[in-house]
Amino acid sequence: MGKLIFSMITSLDGYVSDSDGNFGWSAPEEESHAFINEQTRSIGTYLYGRRMYDTMVYWETAHTVPGQSPVFLEFARIWQAADKIVYSTTLDGVAGERTRIERTFDPEALRKLKAEAEADIAVAGPDLAAHAIRAGLVDEYQLFVGPAIVGGGHPFFPVDVRVNLELLDERRVGNGMVFLRYGVRDTA
Repeated sequence: MGKLIFSMITSLDGYVSDSDGNFGWSAPEEESHAFINEQTRSIGTYLYGRRMYDTMVYWETAHTVPGQSPVFLEFARIWQAADKIVYSTTLDGVAGERTRIERTFDPEALRKLKAEAEADIAVAGPDLAAHAIRAGLVDEYQLFVGPAIVGGGHPFFPVDVRVNLELLDERRVGNGMVFLRYGVRDTA
């Protein structure tokens, strides 16, 4: 059985992008990216919404871009080796053989995927993650907190949920980035 992990880079004030949709402030430097690579090795499947997939599909061909650092090439290999499920009602096609489209988010289908998974599953994108959080499907939260306050934008967490967490790990990495890993505390 795989864990469902919500993992993204966020600003200190809790946004994945600013009010203009920009997220350049979150680009990890080499040391932080190497740490992110280590954290993503356990992922067998990525779940994306349309916008997050449009951002991440770059890694499908990143290895063909001249001058890429070894750390970036390593992430491209890790990403390419995983399955991807894109939740979209408008996307016509996907890049890569390991990617498929789902037209709706179905909590029961995701429960089944988790139960049958041999590796962990990562959900990225706060809108898609909100569906999984509300359904009680997220097992772990991994926040890569960047050294920026952006003052508003697209929040990491949905505003209408409450989840009790327990800190599993914390580390300072790279150029001021902090990694926080939380498990869901059993409230029963």
